[in-house]
Amino acid sequence: MKVGLTQLCVGDDPAQNLPITRAAIETCYAAGADLVCTPEVTGFITTDAAQQTALVQPEDQDPTLADLSALAAQHGRWLSIGSLAVAGDDRFANRSFLIDPAGQIAARYDKIHMFDVEVSKKEKYRESARYRPGSQAVLAQTPDAMIGLTICYDLRFPHLYRTLAQQGADIILIPSAFSPVTGAAHWEPLLRARAIETGCFIIAAAQTGTHVTHPKPRMTYGHSMVVNPWGEVILDMGTTTGTATVDLDLSEVAQARQRIPSLSHDRPFSGP
Repeated sequence: MKVGLTQLCVGDDPAQNLPITRAAIETCYAAGADLVCTPEVTGFITTDAAQQTALVQPEDQDPTLADLSALAAQHGRWLSIGSLAVAGDDRFANRSFLIDPAGQIAARYDKIHMFDVEVSKKEKYRESARYRPGSQAVLAQTPDAMIGLTICYDLRFPHLYRTLAQQGADIILIPSAFSPVTGAAHWEPLLRARAIETGCFIIAAAQTGTHVTHPKPRMTYGHSMVVNPWGEVILDMGTTTGTATVDLDLSEVAQARQRIPSLSHDRPFSGP
């Protein structure tokens, strides 16, 4: 199975972002990718709440979702739209979409864990102020593999990944827009840990660089990665925008789990 990753630096104008994203996806398809993955917040990034409210659309009216779904159908390939902000009842959803080769939504996943943190005095986030957290773990069957859907901050909650693996995941997606500070400290170790614990391939397409947003720019860490089921990094895209493809040997999933069958070694225990 060949997987393509796009590493983007979207700004706060969806109309300007879309042709760049399309071109990146098409580059991966041209290289033979069966599945292409885009990062979290593929549509746009903004630091302004009023602007976000003006731009966010319901799922069935989102122009990025419609355009990229049509692109997947045009090429007859799978596409993971890492996430889009979509309108809900009282707050938005940070929603990931897996698009099938007919351009239909095969699976959707709303980010469960909200990024409510204070990285430093100057860098604070409260995702739950604008987004309603999801409550449902999601697996999707494709002809090649069972794929688990997660998003960014979910990475820090290993029980979600263990559950997906025990329910049959071969690949787990982690589209992200990681902070440069936490990315430098934690990104690679956490990705490798999730791969080792689950015996899955981990595919993490990421935003990178300095994003053109108003009134102030935002920065993300980059380093889109693919980690194999033994915990080895087989792709690291660094910090520049672009695309990459990697061939996955899915037999490595069974091999890793046979060597270390920890997914079947759970034991009941009482709390301290």
